[in-house]
Amino acid sequence: MRFKKVVLSFFLASCIAGTTYAQTTDESGKLNSNATLDELINFALRNKIELKQANIDKEIGEREIASALSGWFPQINATGSLAHAIQIPTNVINGQVIQMGQKNTSAFGARIDQAILSPELFQASRAAKYVRLQQDQNIESTKINTVVDVSKAYYDILTSEESIKIIKENIVRLQRQYSEANARYETGLVDKTDFKRALISLNNAKAELKTAAEMRDYKYDYLKMLLGMNTKENMSLSFENQAMESNILLDTTEILSYANRVEFRQTETLKNIQKLNTQYQKWQFLPQLGAYGMYNANFFNNNFSQLYSTNFPSSSVGLSLSIPIFTGTKRLQEIRKSELQEERIEWDLLNLENQISTEYSAAMASYRSNMNEWRNSKENMELSEDVYNTIKLQYDAGVKTYLELMTAETDLKTSQLNYLNALYAVLSSKLDIQKALGTVDITK
Repeated sequence: MRFKKVVLSFFLASCIAGTTYAQTTDESGKLNSNATLDELINFALRNKIELKQANIDKEIGEREIASALSGWFPQINATGSLAHAIQIPTNVINGQVIQMGQKNTSAFGARIDQAILSPELFQASRAAKYVRLQQDQNIESTKINTVVDVSKAYYDILTSEESIKIIKENIVRLQRQYSEANARYETGLVDKTDFKRALISLNNAKAELKTAAEMRDYKYDYLKMLLGMNTKENMSLSFENQAMESNILLDTTEILSYANRVEFRQTETLKNIQKLNTQYQKWQFLPQLGAYGMYNANFFNNNFSQLYSTNFPSSSVGLSLSIPIFTGTKRLQEIRKSELQEERIEWDLLNLENQISTEYSAAMASYRSNMNEWRNSKENMELSEDVYNTIKLQYDAGVKTYLELMTAETDLKTSQLNYLNALYAVLSSKLDIQKALGTVDITK
């Protein structure tokens, strides 16, 4: 039957690992018409909103690193002041009242500070690589979810498209059966029960088609959202054969490695950052040492017009040292708190290992179960096709009743839809296993 050719197109979607992505956009930057799964993934990896946000977060992280490390550069500050004394301050010296100062004063100064020993800057220098690693891992995690989500959405649309084809073929058969039943009724060969049953089945099939079409439109909008496209933009997909049936198979003997999971590596990075924070709290016992140099230009005069005629400069260079002696045990408490947070992350890693193992076990069980269901559905579909063809011939010959024909037709449609749903479940669970193993291909 035609359905056997139609369902083969479903297998195009199963090549995930080792994929080479094709050109996805035209010169205007829009998605090409009749896009394949590879093109959809490539387009999503370039345009998905969450990925753009993740890349912006990486840029923000770079600015934060640069801001933190800028403390190692000389810090230069300039000051200036201008004051007019309405009443000059006075003081008593040797029993005489003497005015101290002049009516107009002005000063300009510059100071340069250079950090030499600073716990904050030590931490910033060592934390930079972990901050960058953390941002890269966040982008990697977003890409993995993007590949999986786009692939599943594509499979779902493909399932809907093939289901709609099946329903339309069913409507054609029901329309033909209704016409035949109505003709037999008008010629008096049968009563009106057969053609009324045929009309009921036909109406139900048309309603089913409308529902399936509405759901398909939603699935297209959902895929557009994953791609970062406006839902009002047009999209057309290609479902031509690109893979063989064997591509739904998966090596179920592959060993699970926690280090392949980006979530595990993210937690390890967080652990390293926390260790660095503990070291920083210990560095708080160190003194802060810096060098400085300053220059001040000072101007004094009772006459404002002659204020800047003479400069009385001052300048100096030196070292500044700050030694924390007692802070009420705050530093000790912060060290202990950070060590406890390290210990908590250790438990997070252990818990994550258990979660990954359970996730992998569940995905593998689902994949094997779906494979069995798919094989069974495929066999049932072939059997139901044979049964329907046989009963249709017998009905035309007057051997079988119309009710038996309708039952066979219903079984055929159900088995075809079950086959598609089972195939989608296999491909979806295959993606879940690849995600659990950490082997989803996110290369461009």
